[in-house]
Amino acid sequence: MSQRSDIDKYDGIVTPKRLETIQRVVNHRQLDLTLVMENIHDPHNVGAIFRSADAIGMDELQLLYTIESFPTVHPKVTTGSGKWIKQNKYTEPERLANNLRAKGYKIYTTHLSKDAVSIHDVDWTLPSAIVMGNEHRGVSSEMTELADHNILIPMFGMVESLNVSVATAVILFEACRQRIEAGKYPNADLDSEWIAQMTDEWVHINFKKKGS
Repeated sequence: MSQRSDIDKYDGIVTPKRLETIQRVVNHRQLDLTLVMENIHDPHNVGAIFRSADAIGMDELQLLYTIESFPTVHPKVTTGSGKWIKQNKYTEPERLANNLRAKGYKIYTTHLSKDAVSIHDVDWTLPSAIVMGNEHRGVSSEMTELADHNILIPMFGMVESLNVSVATAVILFEACRQRIEAGKYPNADLDSEWIAQMTDEWVHINFKKKGS
């Protein structure tokens, strides 16, 4: 469908400028890169993670909550990014891992161990699922055992740790950097029918009749 026909189709529903933004964002979506939030508790961390995920074009997040309650994704905390990203909820680590592997993902846990590899040595252009753990307990032993690799962020200070939302952003933007270099922004692998469907969904579901 041409840009002109798109503008005509959505006339009165969304402004041409907003439609252009929607189309640009949809065309940059990364369908084979996802993040697992495991029992992350603090709402500010949850919100910051959603914002980083949206910023790099992630299409969906996996919420694995076995101890903590599922978080409330408040628009003021996520600055609205929560409504652009699909959320899949799980309470069983093995079921989550099986579903990810069925889709071709390799699973990476952020866990300090002797076998952990630097995030800069991972090929993030391949289908990847990144597991970020609870602020105090980290990634669970169950998910660590189910993962393909443990990863770490190289650090050179006295305190070798980062806030979980900061660590998430560092990892996601390394993946983004690699994918930019590989020509995945915009994403030529996206199906034209999927692009049209997502554009239509975002226009009609996420915007009021008068547009924004």
